[in-house]
Amino acid sequence: MDTPTLQKKTLAYVVTEDWFFASHFLPMARAAVAMGLSVAVITRVRAHRAVIEATGARVVELEAERSSLNPMAAGYAAGQLSAILKALKADIVHCVALRGILVGGTAAAMAGIPDRVYALTGLGLLGAREDRTGKLARLALKGLIRGPLASRRTRYLFENADDARALGLDPSDTAVTIVGGAGVDPDAFAPCPLPPMPPLRVAIVARMLWSKGIDIAVEAVRLARGQGAAVELSLYGAPDTSNRRAIPEATLRAWSQDGVTWYGPTRDVAGVFAAHHVGCLPSRGGEGLPRTLLEAAASGRAILTSDVPGCRDLVRDGMEGFLVRPDDAPALAAALIRLAGDLALAKRMGETAHARILEGGYTEEAVGGAVAGIYAEMLSA
Repeated sequence: MDTPTLQKKTLAYVVTEDWFFASHFLPMARAAVAMGLSVAVITRVRAHRAVIEATGARVVELEAERSSLNPMAAGYAAGQLSAILKALKADIVHCVALRGILVGGTAAAMAGIPDRVYALTGLGLLGAREDRTGKLARLALKGLIRGPLASRRTRYLFENADDARALGLDPSDTAVTIVGGAGVDPDAFAPCPLPPMPPLRVAIVARMLWSKGIDIAVEAVRLARGQGAAVELSLYGAPDTSNRRAIPEATLRAWSQDGVTWYGPTRDVAGVFAAHHVGCLPSRGGEGLPRTLLEAAASGRAILTSDVPGCRDLVRDGMEGFLVRPDDAPALAAALIRLAGDLALAKRMGETAHARILEGGYTEEAVGGAVAGIYAEMLSA
């Protein structure tokens, strides 16, 4: 979209980990730089400074543990961040993910910066839990994000409408924007012919976390194979050692038998999907809109995923793939068996998935344009 050039205005992204910004938000930073904004990315720096700086953004280091729930540690980080925002003379503070919002929103309030974008990339366990603890936690989060952390000029960015509603926000409100996740580059993930069958080759490309339902996929493949279906499952990704939900490496290695293979992390995601028929993510919930599903769909692959917020926003059951109940290995096995016996169905679903990416606002260009529009609106008000 066309936006006016906004000279001498500063946009500061607040994100806990540099790898997360590098894997999801580089197109957004490029769009902001193209608008003429001075862009800073404030994050814990590990190995991705160069790739972020290649967008034209400046990287500012802030050491803050993503998994820490210590209020004193969060308060200390907010104080540090407030000083950074003041030094940058930030006009807009764009806070990414839950902890980024809590710390970044507090810092923006301390620094007196009213123009804030709060980007929820999923609610994690807060979104997945339906017990009393989960409901109380969402209520507390709602009170913070819409109360003391909000200004009259705060805008909210979600990857699915369910997360907006969970925080008491109307998805149609002018302060709320729903985008197609981080978007995907359709040129980098272009469809190619399916490999021959049998077997049905299924790929999961994700962090190896229990919350992603990796164990459910392993169980489902074994159930399907036990019923005579020729199915193989490839797992690509590393355990996130800073995440308490990480699957131990020993477990992943133990799973690598009977049609299941863990390959570890990969930098060639497009190549992985080119070699498989199906992209899979049997998530237990808490997702925004998983990037791996966008990449699988853009690659023209059928998708098997859970009927949870985010995943079901992209995948319509029976069209781009199949939706199954979370934690339901037999239902996932049934979907695997069906696809294993019908290459034409897998091909048709993959074609529908690719078309949905192009037509449904799920490209990097579409997402970047929507967010750039928010920046332009805020700075012109």
